[in-house]
Amino acid sequence: MGHPILFLRSLIFTIVMVVSTVLWSLVCFMAAPLPYRQRFFITSRWNVFIIWCLRVICGIRYEVRGRENLPDAQAIVLSKHQSAWETIFLLPNMPRPLVFVFKKEILYIPFFGWAMALLRMIPIDRKQGKNAFKHVVRHGKRRLAQGLWIIMFPEGTRIPVGQTGKYKSGGTRLAIDTGALVVPIAHNSGECWPKNSFIKRPGLVTVSIGKPISPEGQTPDGMMQQVENWIESEMRVISPHAYSAG
Repeated sequence: MGHPILFLRSLIFTIVMVVSTVLWSLVCFMAAPLPYRQRFFITSRWNVFIIWCLRVICGIRYEVRGRENLPDAQAIVLSKHQSAWETIFLLPNMPRPLVFVFKKEILYIPFFGWAMALLRMIPIDRKQGKNAFKHVVRHGKRRLAQGLWIIMFPEGTRIPVGQTGKYKSGGTRLAIDTGALVVPIAHNSGECWPKNSFIKRPGLVTVSIGKPISPEGQTPDGMMQQVENWIESEMRVISPHAYSAG
């Protein structure tokens, strides 16, 4: 497919996404008085719509492997991070409402951030250092007790396809502190929607869900090493061509 067509399709998608974000944020504000699970469901319909638009407009399809590994218990999702795609897709596609741990500046984004502020997310101020993690643990325990799941990206930022970022142990520290299971997720969304790329390329995103890892008897670093080993080995199954040189 030629670059001009890819550009046009990406432009159309971007316009649809911006317009729908503004309109849907108004719907979210009207839904604010509703019980939380209803409010979450209504808000996450935007995510479902955007994933549908990516398929119809940009040709980005997806498949999910390992759904049977999702536990019926408190859990912390630790996912590979390559793109904005997974931040949109995962929210409505887990068995329980997800809580993102993210930098508080996201709340300042017009419409999108304002709508996110209506949900029980955990915004943090990275300048607070150790106090920021204490904030995550305090609110994380509360969110898990409310029947919600927490999602974190251990690499911290989007990593290009075929590369590995530094896995930080915050997610496994939280799991050990709360007793929650860890669910590792690998995917190749960066092949279709690369970091900082306006162009979206058609293709198949494979989302692979690993078996839950128990925090019992674990150390944060040892547990995170298990997470990293599974995700990075699974990435070589999902995208072998991206790792052939390594």
